Amino acid sequence: MPHTELPTPGRIAEALAALRDRVRETPLLESPVLAREAGAGRLFVKAEGLQRTGSFKLRGALWRLMQLDEAARGRGVVAFSSGNFAQGLAAAGRELGVPVTIVMPVDAPEAKRRATEALGAEMVLSHHGEAPREVAAAALSRDLARERGLTLLHPFDDAEVVAGQGTAGLEAMAQMAEAGAVPEVVVSPVGGGGLMGGVGIALRSAHPTAAIWGAEPEGHDGMGRSLRAGERVAAPGGPTVCDALQAPMPGLATLAACMAAGVMGVAVADGPVIRAMARAFEELKLVLEPSGAVALAAVLAGLVPVAGKVVLVIASGGNIAFDRFAECLARAARAQG
Repeated sequence: MPHTELPTPGRIAEALAALRDRVRETPLLESPVLAREAGAGRLFVKAEGLQRTGSFKLRGALWRLMQLDEAARGRGVVAFSSGNFAQGLAAAGRELGVPVTIVMPVDAPEAKRRATEALGAEMVLSHHGEAPREVAAAALSRDLARERGLTLLHPFDDAEVVAGQGTAGLEAMAQMAEAGAVPEVVVSPVGGGGLMGGVGIALRSAHPTAAIWGAEPEGHDGMGRSLRAGERVAAPGGPTVCDALQAPMPGLATLAACMAAGVMGVAVADGPVIRAMARAFEELKLVLEPSGAVALAAVLAGLVPVAGKVVLVIASGGNIAFDRFAECLARAARAQG
């Protein structure tokens, strides 16, 4: 399948079948307390932060590497990432015997860099100056691919990556069915849109009337702006606690997937994100990084209409250093008090 095409629901199901023995079936947690806070009928959280490597990214990385021929596997791959895809791809490469080179912005979280190195990937740091850090990292990864003969992988703008990430949505739907629930509102974090695109395609096929929302940090809401414009639009950028959701604009494949799925966009400020991290820890005993909590933040802050509805929230990752997590919880406590 050309990587600019959209994955079908059948392709996502094929990916899930192939990945069942390689990825963890992450828990789906129901919280009556958080449902009452949000005004929802029932609220479920898909805990992808408990996936191997700490985020959903392993799903797309493994499935993408499984599509390479033997020659490409032997030469190796290169990709840019601020951390979560880096860890997922490094783990996938180690498992499948594929050499992995990661280009990571020099100001990405140190904990994510150390974790990626520990998984055996070669690390190359990129310096971006005044340019968006993903733009500089992407350019360096293209140069390395050309110089070394590596296969260049995109962390989200690739139909097979989208298909792999969409397996989280298929899993969640099956788990909800076991709990006697049908999703009426689905909210997922959005960076470049790989997870949202895959989950959106999977959900829209099974539940045509569900409302599907992509949650992004304020100033980095390129997907929401693009969905409203009907074409790719860059977000203005700016400071955000959501370090993993700073793609300057969505990919071609991911925007097309989200448009096909009827996704709507919502932007969330730092305050609600930090509060959602605290509430997830208090009520669900989950450690979420800010980027992993942005969808729950959108629901708890009343930014997505959920009154009386059955809600599925994707909590996408938990890769955060202890001191930073403690700092976020302290900020949430100060804001509450």
